[in-house]
Amino acid sequence: MSDSYTATVSYLAGLATKGRFGRLRRGLEKEGLRVDRQGRIASTPHPHALGSKLTHPHITTDYSEALLEYITPVYCRPADAIDFLADLHRFSYRHLGDELVWPASMPARLDGNDSVTIADYGSSNVGTMKHVYRKGLDVRYGRIMQAIAGIHYNVSLPDELWELLRERDGATQMSLDDYRSSRYFGLIRNFRRHSWLLLYLFGASPALDRSFLPEGNIPDKLRAHGRETLVSPYATSLRMSDLGYQNKVQEQLKICFNSLSNYVGTLRHAISTPWPAYEALGVRDDLDWQQLNANILQIENEYYSDIRPKRVTRHNETPSQALESRGVEYIEVRCLDLDPFLPLGIDEPRLRFIDTFLMWCLLSESPWIPDEECDRLDDNRRLVVERGRDPELRLLQDGQLRSVAEWGGEIFAELAKAAGLLDALEEGTPHAEAVASLAPWLGDPALTPSGRLLARLEENGEEFIDATLALAEEHAVRMRHETVSPARKSTFEQMVETSHQQQRDIEAADSLRFEEFLEEYFASAREPRVAMTSQGNA
Repeated sequence: MSDSYTATVSYLAGLATKGRFGRLRRGLEKEGLRVDRQGRIASTPHPHALGSKLTHPHITTDYSEALLEYITPVYCRPADAIDFLADLHRFSYRHLGDELVWPASMPARLDGNDSVTIADYGSSNVGTMKHVYRKGLDVRYGRIMQAIAGIHYNVSLPDELWELLRERDGATQMSLDDYRSSRYFGLIRNFRRHSWLLLYLFGASPALDRSFLPEGNIPDKLRAHGRETLVSPYATSLRMSDLGYQNKVQEQLKICFNSLSNYVGTLRHAISTPWPAYEALGVRDDLDWQQLNANILQIENEYYSDIRPKRVTRHNETPSQALESRGVEYIEVRCLDLDPFLPLGIDEPRLRFIDTFLMWCLLSESPWIPDEECDRLDDNRRLVVERGRDPELRLLQDGQLRSVAEWGGEIFAELAKAAGLLDALEEGTPHAEAVASLAPWLGDPALTPSGRLLARLEENGEEFIDATLALAEEHAVRMRHETVSPARKSTFEQMVETSHQQQRDIEAADSLRFEEFLEEYFASAREPRVAMTSQGNA
């Protein structure tokens, strides 16, 4: 444990007890596939009673029509985010009929590529753009992976903290926006170095249904379990493996998050640089759009990573332009599987743990990542995804081979100090308790979600679909019987009507042809919004 980390935590803890340290703010985005009672992906449209997918602020779809996405507001207390997410599920179940929300990250039973219906967002230009973007994902990667689900956790650190750290670092000559951005990128680099720990602890997808893969195309890493299930015996998260959201073309971008200017510049290059294989697919087929363009990325959202720097965008502004103009506002953690044993896929103690992990990433020293280290980090991540529960697994840290339990134990010892800092703001010690509750998982992989799911399949001889469907039924019974708070129920019902009217208004207001709309969008997206300062590059 470095002296600087210990000293910084002690300094901040003293200020926290004096009320000079604000609270973290967080929000959740949780995906869940709609399925029928046989465990097959739903072929029905998004329920009208849940509102417009285009404009509803809390209930939409992600890539496929059947992939529900729930979005909570931003809260200072994790329990509030969890409660809102639960009410979204309770409300939805009043309108899903016999359908269920699939509680696992790897999909329900599929019937080929066409069984995954591409989400439709209406006839407006912005709705058409969202649909064509997803068509582009289909022609590039196929629709199957558009049925994979996960959780994104958005976290911002308090303004008071940035002021205290800037003062302690003697960086008052930097603007607060520049300082905040540089420190967020330091957090992200440390996250990249150690995200293997989250994949080990929270990976929950060691198995999948055979229908996920083309007939006869079974990778060596998988073995048969029963008639319809494939498992990887030591895997933690097949969702985060090369079977899930991975893209070989994007690997050549080499984004290691050393600076905001590098990150923005690389993304801008990717959305404006043609890729021969995508050009060969064609952008339009007669009058039908196949993809938005033939570039490395159609839009910035196509870049896959386990963490992203984010900033709320304004009108006619892309995510990277927002970052470029006003700096990093929050970070988005994207490597979390749904835990099928939890009704919401996640719970409050895990959020408390992740908050502690992020605080540790921020306050620990975080040098820039050279290319060689960047490759090594990817190797460690891949090893844990594919073999994280293997007792023989060794990860590479500074030239030394380390076991998950050994290296993880050292991290947990440092997390205890960050937990104490966050608990100075709380009644009780919820962060310390969250860290302590997960510590035994390091020495006993059977306690992890991936270990528990694989054990259930092997002990009971269950197929992946049958086991997950049984869990979906259990969660559905609970959600159907629990009540939505009356005030929130009324708000949700009003949002349904308002969102449909908003979509109609957007469609009525369009004046440009779609190709003209796209041309204006990408011309604007290629423009830098503000010149990066030398401080912003720090």
